[in-house]
Amino acid sequence: MDWRERPRCDETPEWAALTRLAAAQPDFDVRAAFARDPERFARLSQGAPELFADWSRSRIDAAAEAQLLALARACGLEAHRDALFAGEPVNTTEGRAALHPLLRAPAVGSAIAGWPTPALAPLHRAVLETLERMLAYAEAVRADPDMTDVVNIGIGGSDLGPRMAVQALAAWGGTGPRVHFVSNLDGHELAQTLAGLAPERTLFLVVSKTFTTLETLTNAHSARDWFLAQGGRDVARHFVGITTAVEAARAFGIETTFGFWDWVGGRYSVWSAVGLALAIAIGAEGFRAFLAGAHAMDAHFCTAPLEANLPARLGLLDLWNRDVLGFGSRCVAPYHAGLARLPAYLQQLEMESNGKRVDLRGRALTLPTSPVVWGEPGTNGQHAFFQLLHQGTDVIPVEFLAVARARHGLVGHHAGLIANALAQARALMVGQADAGGHRHFPGNRPSSFLLLEDLTPRSLGALLALYEHRVFVSGSLWGIDSFDQWGVELGKALARDLTPRLLSGDVTGLDAATAGLIGRLAPFFENN
Repeated sequence: MDWRERPRCDETPEWAALTRLAAAQPDFDVRAAFARDPERFARLSQGAPELFADWSRSRIDAAAEAQLLALARACGLEAHRDALFAGEPVNTTEGRAALHPLLRAPAVGSAIAGWPTPALAPLHRAVLETLERMLAYAEAVRADPDMTDVVNIGIGGSDLGPRMAVQALAAWGGTGPRVHFVSNLDGHELAQTLAGLAPERTLFLVVSKTFTTLETLTNAHSARDWFLAQGGRDVARHFVGITTAVEAARAFGIETTFGFWDWVGGRYSVWSAVGLALAIAIGAEGFRAFLAGAHAMDAHFCTAPLEANLPARLGLLDLWNRDVLGFGSRCVAPYHAGLARLPAYLQQLEMESNGKRVDLRGRALTLPTSPVVWGEPGTNGQHAFFQLLHQGTDVIPVEFLAVARARHGLVGHHAGLIANALAQARALMVGQADAGGHRHFPGNRPSSFLLLEDLTPRSLGALLALYEHRVFVSGSLWGIDSFDQWGVELGKALARDLTPRLLSGDVTGLDAATAGLIGRLAPFFENN
């Protein structure tokens, strides 16, 4: 099947069969399903590179999964996947490839036979050349005793991925410099970060593909002003650009730049030069292991049959939960402090990718797409929103993440942490039926569980690649472009119009609510 001619999932006979299957068991009970099938855990769990997944507590059975796999084949998922790796313009609205897997393909010894293809070889060489230059620079920064702090200035994908990964891999930093992140246009964040820094010991990474991003450039100019006002010298030594706009960066005073390509989407960019902050934090060897873990998951996604393909099976589960069972959100609960920023990272990855209302042909969708993704690390979340998960009126699937090995020596912590994750998953399923009223827990609340043996650069790379491909799978079946983000552009354009209005008080042509708020706010900006 040509990937361009793929049918949308709801337009196939397989979809009708799937909905009939679900309608035949409207009161599916996971507890009863376990009682009927002693092999349920084995059927609905699987290992993959660096991790293990269990979704046996979800409201699904082997028959439903088999029908989902038939639906995936009818929708040309495998052809679409192959087009992604071949560099076809799967980002159809922008006419671009989405070749982020190429960013982690090794120089030799690819785990995917025949890939990168000869057609991709020149581009792969350019990727490797940029990687080598970036890693050499990262090692030079790590070896420089005069550079004690690095500030990454970016937003969206230029912040979320590197920030999350640096925090997750803090145990791998060694003697490298401290790494800070500034993203928000709110100047409080930048001011608080700069307050503890010395200009002569600070390196700024300005991350903006076009060097025009409002938030990033505003923060970068303020950082440069601070640097000079504090007696800093040699802007070219203390500011680096991760951008394709070399001339704009040079006009800013930046001479050292690392570029990337238009097919590198922001939420898929941590594998590129956008990951320079991470490379500085964990070193070249650690960054190569990060890429290697992702490549191992790429190989699994490319080569495993759908029945044993973890990104495919989880992506289909996501579609089942969203469209067949009608669950509008998913809670992500990482039981590891290092993964505290993972829910925020996944919000962008999934909601920006699949938060679409029209298909590839511009037709309105008849099915909901991306769920709302949210969460907080355990055990903190247990004392915040787990009440709603257990006894609220909405059924919300929970995705638990746990790491088997701790990297601290504190006695009594880790076993308790993991026991809490297991207990919450069990409590959501079994409930408490022998108590009435306020003490009654209905149970039968779905959850899944992702388990890493250790949180390492390699396992984190594999985990993030798993999520990338999982998002691709559900987007593919919905027939949408998971690689554009036109929805973020309108607000940017309106902000450009409203900024001078705040300064002037001009409300001509505005709606009454915006005009009324500007009337209240304008006096605060009279001297700006």
